[in-house]
Amino acid sequence: MKKADFITNIVLVPIDFVLLTLAGISAYYLRFSSSIVEIRPVFYEMLFSDYLTLVVRVAVFAILVFAVSGFYRMDNKKLARELPRIISGVSTVFVILILAIFMQRELFSSRFVIILAWVLAIAYLFISRIIIVIIRNYFFKSGHGLANIVVLGRDSNRQLVIDEYKNNPQFGFKVFAQFDDLEELKNNGDILEKINKRKIDNIIQTDSSISKENALNLLTFCQENQLSLQYAASLFQAHSLNLNFSSVAGLPIIEIQGTPLDGWRRVAKGFFDIVGSVLLVIILSPLFLVLGILVKSTSKGQIFVSLSRVGIKGKVFKMYKFRSMVKDAHKMKQEIMENNERHDGPLFKMKNDPRVTKFGRWLRRTSLDELPQLFNVLRGQMSLVGPRPHEPEEVSKYQRGYKKLLTIKPGITGMAQVSGRSNLAFAEEAKLDIFYIENWSMLLDLIILLKTPRALFRNDEAC
Repeated sequence: MKKADFITNIVLVPIDFVLLTLAGISAYYLRFSSSIVEIRPVFYEMLFSDYLTLVVRVAVFAILVFAVSGFYRMDNKKLARELPRIISGVSTVFVILILAIFMQRELFSSRFVIILAWVLAIAYLFISRIIIVIIRNYFFKSGHGLANIVVLGRDSNRQLVIDEYKNNPQFGFKVFAQFDDLEELKNNGDILEKINKRKIDNIIQTDSSISKENALNLLTFCQENQLSLQYAASLFQAHSLNLNFSSVAGLPIIEIQGTPLDGWRRVAKGFFDIVGSVLLVIILSPLFLVLGILVKSTSKGQIFVSLSRVGIKGKVFKMYKFRSMVKDAHKMKQEIMENNERHDGPLFKMKNDPRVTKFGRWLRRTSLDELPQLFNVLRGQMSLVGPRPHEPEEVSKYQRGYKKLLTIKPGITGMAQVSGRSNLAFAEEAKLDIFYIENWSMLLDLIILLKTPRALFRNDEAC
């Protein structure tokens, strides 16, 4: 999904609310204007303050109906599709409004105002779409907001797509580079550097007949580097995870998205994270105070520690925890690395780690040391539910395919934590987290959160 599409759909919500309210107000003043009153006398007049309250309520309800109807799906807005969608959505709202008036006649009785508001709402909303598309296309033609793409494939197919995007900047893509195949791309150090710096957004594979092995290699490469992948139809038929369909230069193009957590779902999850973390911080503030006093009184050092972890798209951030180790414990890690009990992956675990304090051992066993991560959620660095966050050196040792764990924000809890905690082999933990990424839903988040309290007090020590 292009960033421009995301911004456009987010902006549409407040714009639609304002325009629906304006349509209602315009209908009111037009109905009671002298020219209309001469033609159709007024038999019932509602106070404007009461009418405005009703209009605002209807506008809020309309936004909810529009959202359910797919008005704000995170896709490219095409005017030919928008007009029927607007007529259908607005008509649905006004049919419900008419039924409400029929059931409660004192609500409002001017049919003329309702019909006029219906016409104006459709007109205002469609005109706003035209203006937004014009503004967006202007920026695209000026070279602003374009998603940078790399095109792979044989010369003939590849050139068709390149020409199409070059001649139609309104599609929102800029061809940054082109190669015959993935191996040629990997041999280009400049492009790899651009990918590492997140300056490339998409890869498009225009050959529909590449081998399954090459297809899987390309899919893995895109997942590891957080790139959207689009391909000519009939490729990756066994991997229909999260697909978007479109057409470019007459070629049927399919886009694979690594997770359904995109667009409005990402907004909903972010809103849920903020509200949930605020409530938890308020509710748990007495526990924060008690734990802070105990940490400080049982060992020397600060109450909190900030640890480097790798988050979404490989961004390093400072993760907060209650201190459970002695002061300067990180300096001792290399001395005890030979005692690492985890040989199945990049993680470090030692049952009787000498760096852990007595109280810290209890904190870790209950996972209460992780409560300060709620502040990471408030800062937008973590989520309540997500993959386990790992250290930069651990991420550097990831095996092939594991970088998909960086597709979304890491979580305070997750499928790995509620399905076995630290006793899981790293490969099993990664599989659970990748399953979560590929099958995310709000219901799955709620199930994991409900399972978390029980998992906290299992008799196994967290790493």
